[in-house]
Formats: sequence, structure tokens, C-alpha cells
Amino acid sequence: MLNERNQKILCAVVQSYIEELAPVGSRAITKKYRLNLSPATVRNIMADLEDMGFLSQPHTSAGRIPTDKGYRAYVDCMCKENRCPGREFSNIFMERIEGARTDLNVLLSAFTARLSTLSHYIAFASPVSPDTSTLNRIQLYKYRGGQAVAVIVTNEGIIKTKIIDTDFGFSQKDFGRISDYLNSEFSGCSINEIRSRMIQQMSKEKMLYDILISKAMAVCKEALEFKQDDVFISGLPEFLGLPDFSDRAMEMAKAIEDKHLILKLLEELSSPDGIRVVIGSENPITEMQGLSVVVAPYRQGDRSLGSLGIIGPTRMNYSEAMLMIKAAAESLSSAITGGR
Repeated sequence: MLNERNQKILCAVVQSYIEELAPVGSRAITKKYRLNLSPATVRNIMADLEDMGFLSQPHTSAGRIPTDKGYRAYVDCMCKENRCPGREFSNIFMERIEGARTDLNVLLSAFTARLSTLSHYIAFASPVSPDTSTLNRIQLYKYRGGQAVAVIVTNEGIIKTKIIDTDFGFSQKDFGRISDYLNSEFSGCSINEIRSRMIQQMSKEKMLYDILISKAMAVCKEALEFKQDDVFISGLPEFLGLPDFSDRAMEMAKAIEDKHLILKLLEELSSPDGIRVVIGSENPITEMQGLSVVVAPYRQGDRSLGSLGIIGPTRMNYSEAMLMIKAAAESLSSAITGGR
């Protein structure tokens, strides 16, 4: 829809508004970007861009500001450039995370904290679903009364500790035998696969040669029942201090603090392919349509595990945000894959 000249003017207006948070006039564009065009020509082009819905004018005498459609054209133009993440971002994300490699939840927390500090926006990450994780090992320990402690470690680095009730009067030796059996039988299987196989084996309980195995199934079934972790979020206070939200900070805080909305957003935007940028009114969550989201998947090898991203105002520095998210997702994937 835009010729090269109009596209340059639009990108100049968007970039100027991102930097200044003030309506942009034709004279300012002419001076700042040296487009070799007169202010009158730039003003006419900006009027055409407004007619096409890319810009709007808050007041008759004011300059113009980008609309969501204008931001979208700006981002699409940047995507065509296929820019690679700066090495400095990758290095920043990989610093001081060695101690977190053995626990994915600690790793995700470290990355979201680093990402929010760098971007000054809200950083978030979705945890790996335990149901799709693959079992590395499970260890059972006698606790108190009829209880046991189950320690579950997945190949993705999820570590779960759960207290379970047992009425079988097991000794620690019994729990050791159960742990050995479960590890030999199910190591490398996804939690969903384990549950499916347990149902099959428990239906054949009478055929089992060792009554301990049938009881092991019951213990394992309870140990593997756990809720999805909350989404990781960092950077809310600094985000709400941005001038974009001076008149509606409470409204934004309520939407972002509702982790159910964030999880719903992640479900809507979940994609195994590359970076996604959702701008303002494009947001599928009504309560968050005044915000923009940049999100990318993180992986273990070729398998997508979850999403990492930032939430910011529509006046987001999209260029820098996309570089950060790409660097963060690639660094996180490298840390997960290299740390196993």
C-alpha cells in the first residue's frame, strides 16, 4: 500500500514518536532525518498517511502520531531486514547463569529478570508443562507417618518435590525398590505417557508378579499429579512508571498482575516459529489491547518448550525489543540444551 517515499516518512514519524512521546511535525522530520524533501512535501505525505489510517492527529494544530496500523507497517518493514541479534545482548544473557543450569525454573526467573532490566518493560516466560516433560528420574523417601517425599527430575531441568500419602507401611528399602522400578520402567517417557502406561498396568494388576509393583503404580500416580506453575513475570513497577501509563497505571497493573490473562495470552500467541509481534488492538486479550507484545519460543534441541517475551506500550522500541527477544530466546535455548 505504501511506496518507498511514503514508507520512509512513516518510519521516520514512528521512530521519532517512540523516542520523544510527542506528536511529530513535518518540519521536525525534515530536519532530523535529512530526507531531501521540503516540509510542505512531508506534510502532504503525512496527511496522505493519516487518510490511509497509518497516522492520526490528536489536535488540529498538533503533529501526528502513529496508529496501531502505522506501528504494524513499521515492524513489518524491520522484519524484512531480517536483522540478527547483537552479540552484546547474547553475552549479557549468558553471564552469571552457570549456577542456574540445573533447574529450569531458576533459569527462567534469571532470564526474565535480566530481560526486564534491559528493556525497561515487563518480561515474562511460560514454564514447561510438566505433562509434556520427560522423566529423568524419580526418588522416593520415607517421611513421617504414612507419608513419603517424591523428588522428580525431568530431562528439561524441572525439579519437583512433593509430599504424598501412602497407607502401605513401606520401609525406606521398599521406597528404594519402587524408585528403582519406576526409573527402569519409565525413564525417558513423558509424564503423559507414564500416566497412560500406568493405567494399562493397573488394569492388569492381578497379573503382576510382585504386589509391590501395583502399589508402586499408585504411589507414582499421586506423585505425578501437580499443577501447572505460574508464569514468570518481572519488571512491573518500572513498567508502570512509564509516561505512557501516567493516567491509567492501575488499569494496566490489574491486567498484567492477572496471571490467568498472561497464561491465556501465551496460549493464544504460542507458536514454534520465530518472533511474534502483537500490537495494541491486535492483542487477542481485550484487557491488554493497549499494550504490545514481543514473544519467541525457547527450545531444547528441535522441541519447543515454552515462550519468552516482553510486554510494553504500543510506543515500544520494537527494533531493540526484537533483537533482545531473539537473543534471549536463543541464549535460553542454548543454556537448556548445553546444560543437560
